[in-house]
Formats: sequence, structure tokens, C-alpha cells
Amino acid sequence: MSDSLQPSTLANQPPDDHRSLAGTAGIIGIATFGSRILGFIRDMILARLLGASASADAFFVAYRIPNLLRELLAEGSMSAAFIPVFTEYHTLRSKRETWELVSAAFTTLLSIVTMITLVGIVVAPTIVWLLAPGFHEDPTKLQLTTLLTQVMFPYLIFISLAALTMGILNSLRAFAAPALAPVFFNICVIASALFLSPLLDEPVLGIAIGVVIGGLAQLVTQLPGVQKQGLLFQWRFEPGHPGVKKIGWLIVPSLLGTSVTQINITVSTILASYFEGGPTYLFYGMRLIQFPLGIFGVALATAILPTLSMHAAKGSLDELRETLGFGLRMIAFIILPTMAGLILLRVPIIHLFFEHGAFSKADTVGTAAALLAYAVGLWAFAGMRIVVSVFFSMQDTKTPAIAAVVAMLLNILLALSLMGPLEHAGLALAAALSAMVNIAILISVLTFRLGGIDWWNLGQSFGRAVIATVPVVLACLWIASLAVWDREDEWIAKTIMLLVGVGLSVTGYIGAHALYQSQELEVLWQLVQTKVLRKKTFSS
Repeated sequence: MSDSLQPSTLANQPPDDHRSLAGTAGIIGIATFGSRILGFIRDMILARLLGASASADAFFVAYRIPNLLRELLAEGSMSAAFIPVFTEYHTLRSKRETWELVSAAFTTLLSIVTMITLVGIVVAPTIVWLLAPGFHEDPTKLQLTTLLTQVMFPYLIFISLAALTMGILNSLRAFAAPALAPVFFNICVIASALFLSPLLDEPVLGIAIGVVIGGLAQLVTQLPGVQKQGLLFQWRFEPGHPGVKKIGWLIVPSLLGTSVTQINITVSTILASYFEGGPTYLFYGMRLIQFPLGIFGVALATAILPTLSMHAAKGSLDELRETLGFGLRMIAFIILPTMAGLILLRVPIIHLFFEHGAFSKADTVGTAAALLAYAVGLWAFAGMRIVVSVFFSMQDTKTPAIAAVVAMLLNILLALSLMGPLEHAGLALAAALSAMVNIAILISVLTFRLGGIDWWNLGQSFGRAVIATVPVVLACLWIASLAVWDREDEWIAKTIMLLVGVGLSVTGYIGAHALYQSQELEVLWQLVQTKVLRKKTFSS
């Protein structure tokens, strides 16, 4: 196939391909939705138990370390480096060579992360001292943060192996088990918070233990899926294996390239330690951002990466451009109304879900400010997942790394400039702005590398999404202005009104796209029809 740029529309690529990608993303999204709901419940429990107390600040700073590693390994570099190499072996080589690669990668990874964990536990006091300079004047808080960090460090071992397992299953188009695995993580944390924490002198320690148990559960629940594929991990310490070396060369720069968001958040956490409740506000603000980001952005990027890797391995640039364009159009379709909803309903959402127990009205205001700043950059956070996947599919991890360095430096400068006038919200805004710069750099490079991007169709898709978001804005403004939010209690009425707002927003948005005969809506509608038809056929 010619590498010259061809007109790119949804109709150019076989509809089955788009429906297949959308369907896969839908499966991942549904599983992720369940996980995020449980994560939401988990956060509500933590908010009720800890509020924005010193224990909460200590936990969220300590949790920043394993959570950063989770983002890097489970949803970032490990998958990005492993899937293209595994796909290459699985497509072009024998099954024996493929499983030898898997065993060598498993053994090497286990050895490395075990060593890192042991070192991390020993140097935890230094890590905490560096990550939380604002805690230096409170020795008790600093000591508690160190203890929690040491307790949660073994989480790295389990989540790294879970990431490798996830990469194998995703490469083999088995998406359900990896997507459901975080559900068990959240169940373990919730159970520990409810049943273990009350038994301990320091309740927050029980939550930390739950994080480690949850990481183990996330690994164990995926092993049957790997076994079903005919694989049992074998001890094969072979760091010089050609495939392992290739993964290693890919993963080193991708650690930076894929983690720009997390690096920026970590910088924000460090600076937020200077503000009372700052780490807590940023945590809950980002958690609300991660809800749609995980369901849609991560789900679509996860579904698309194996397809992109296959096109790249075959040298099919036309298909690569088509898949990229489809991914970006679907991101615009989903994320723009989501941004509007989060921005306009930020206070009602935080009030309804978090303002209970130790979580006060002042905490709601602080978290809402962080959420507003993060939400401005939601489109960049989500779009970057797709764009970076294209580079990874071409086994190019250096370009995202360079862009990440630029974005990281910009984030630090912006954070230092904005934290004065905007306090913790300035830190969140700095992360959002640097993400925008990061994706702009990457898209510019891709435009050159791929011979162009179909901006006409992308612009049309974006324009339709903007116009269709108008009903969403109107519905959210009405819901946010209701007097019920100023009253105490009346939680049922508040829940109903929030659901009404969501229902009106979704109805108005889909209705507007239907009037425009939106191509994105057509893809989703065809997918729904296919699923219903298959169900009826099966039933008959």
C-alpha cells in the first residue's frame, strides 16, 4: 500500500474495523466503569474516614509513589514497550519463541522490581523528605508518611507483573480480564478500610495494607486468562534475550514519555505540601478527572494499541493514519461534553459524593478549585493517550520522551508562577497547560512523520461536538443553580437532580449529533445494533 496521504474519513476504513475498535473499547470501558465506580466508593469512604486531615495528607503523599508506578507500568511504559515487541514475535515467529520471550521478560522484570522495592523501603525516609518538603516542620506527619510509603512499596512487585500479564492478554485481544482486574484492587482497599482500619491504632495503616493486598489480587485474577492461552510462566533469567533487550531499550525513554501527566502531578504534590489540605484537594480533583479519562481515554488507547502495532509492523501507514484519526474523533466526541459537565457541576458533584463525615464544606471548595483547573486540560490528557500510542506502535519511545521533558520543565515553571496567586489550583492548572503543550508537540511531529493528518475531518468532528455540547451546558447551568445544593441533608433530592442533569445532558447531546447525522454517533449506533442483533440471534 502506498504511503502517500489519502483522504481520511470514517467511510474509507471498513466500518467493521471501526465497530471492532469501538466494541473493544466499549468492553474495556464497561469493565473500567465498574472499577471506577468502586474507586469512587473507595474515595467516598476515605473522605468520610480521613477528610483533609494530617493522616489524609500523609496517606496521599505516600500513595503518590505506588500510584505513580502504577501509571508508569500498568497503564504506560510496560504495555507500550511490551505489546509491540510481543506482537512482532507473535505475528512473525513461532509459538515457542514467543513464550520464551514472555518467560524471560517475566523473570527479568520480577528480579528488577524486587530489587527496586527492597531499596525503596530502605531509602523511603529520603524519598518522603524530597516529595513532601512542606512536612519537614511536622515530624509526626513526616514519620507517618514514611511508614505508609514503606508498607505500600511491595505493591510495585505485584502491579508490575500484573502489567506484563495485561500486555500479553491485550496483545491476544483478551481485554476483559485485564480491565476487570482493578475491580478487585478496589474491593481489597474498601474491605481493609471498613474492617481492618478500625482494629489498628493508626487506621490509615489498614488502608495502606489494603493497597498491597489489592495489587496482589490484581495479578492473581489475570493469571487464569494467561493459562487459558496455553502459557505458564517459567523461571528464565535471560536479560540478554534479544526481545527483552528490545523491550528494555523501548521502556527506558517511554518511562518519561508516557508518564508526563504523572510526573507533573508528582511535582504538584511536592509543592502542594506547602498548603494545608493541598495534597488531598489535588488527589480528589484528579480522581474525578481520572473517572472519564479511564473509562474513555485509557479504554480507547488500550483497544487501539494492538491494532496500531499490527499496522506499524506491516508498514501500513494509511491504516495507521485512519486508526489515529478515528481515535481522535472518538475522543472529541466523548471528552468535550464530559469537560463541560465536570466544570459546571464540580461543586454539586463533590458536595454530593465527598462532603460527609470529616470532609467539610471548605474541603469541597478546595477540591472544586483543583477539579476546575484539571478539567480545562482533560482533552489533552485523553488525546495524549491516543497520540502517544501511535509512537509506541512504531517502536519510537524517544520522541514522546523529548516532548515530556519539555512539558515537565514548563510545568515546573508554571507551577512556581501560579501557586502564589492560585495556591493548589495553580498547580493543577500548570499540569493541564503543560499537557496541552505536550500533545501539541507530538501531533506536530506525527503530522510530518505520517505525511499529514486529516485535519478537515477532525475539525468537522470537533465542531459537531462543540455545537452538540450546548444543550449539556444549558442543562448543567440549570442544575447547578438550584437552591437544593445550599440546604443541608436532602441527599435523595440532590441525587435525583444530579441524575436529571446527566440525563438531560446525554439526551440533548445525542439528539444534537443525530440532527447532524454524526459519523461518530453512527459508529456507536451500528455497534449497538450489532450487539442487539447478536443477542436476539443467540436467544432464538
